[in-house]
Amino acid sequence: MWDFEHGDAGREFDISYTLPSACARALAEGTADIGIIPAAAYAEIPGLQVLPEVAIASRRAVRSILLASKVPIDQVRTVALDTSSMTSVALTKVLFEKWLGGGRTYTAMAPDVDAMLADHDAGLLIGDPALKIERKRYHTIDLAEEWIRHTGKPFVFAFWAVRGDALREAAPAVDLPAVFQKSRDHGLEAANLNQIAREWAPRLDVAESDVKSYLTQNIHYQLDPGCLEGLRLFYQYAAEIGALPAAPELQFVDATNAVAQ
Repeated sequence: MWDFEHGDAGREFDISYTLPSACARALAEGTADIGIIPAAAYAEIPGLQVLPEVAIASRRAVRSILLASKVPIDQVRTVALDTSSMTSVALTKVLFEKWLGGGRTYTAMAPDVDAMLADHDAGLLIGDPALKIERKRYHTIDLAEEWIRHTGKPFVFAFWAVRGDALREAAPAVDLPAVFQKSRDHGLEAANLNQIAREWAPRLDVAESDVKSYLTQNIHYQLDPGCLEGLRLFYQYAAEIGALPAAPELQFVDATNAVAQ
């Protein structure tokens, strides 16, 4: 979001902030034209096009998507799910069904680990609650790390998507892929990463060094060929176990705002 908050790109768009799952809902309802959506939403919302090369992905442990359990993972039978990201919920179910033993019972809950574990064996935590949890108190698995261990492929949590109807109405002079790719690149410049870490550490009550290491070591921002392989495999597995409907073939916006496969 760097250029939208600090550069000229912000003048071209009306921007609002919400949870990833709510971004997907806004696209589905037509109240937003572009949103960064959980990867799972692409399988559930028709008519979306993907802005190429930009993602929130991971090629190692991601730290912000955790399953915390009061019993060893192989003994987990009931799981409380933070539903703020459909992708992490689907990934949890894929991991259990494919590699950790199936037959779990899932319940949607707010992301409060104490409340989750009061009545469940384990809880899925996403975002800030996961980053701030005292992991030594629990049995934990990092969902991205577990996926990579079993598949050898990166995991894509989210990407930018555009409603097809909105794309047809967009000004052809605006190169949407370039706008979002440049914003990503500018945000990853060292000085700007330092500024982001300084601003967000006190908001999250997390050490500045932890914010910076998370942004530079745990998150991968390119929707590159390896990530696309991992994304397609996730769609395949999620559909096989019934966690998601079958996803359509990925459709990408090109530099002229046309659609290309």
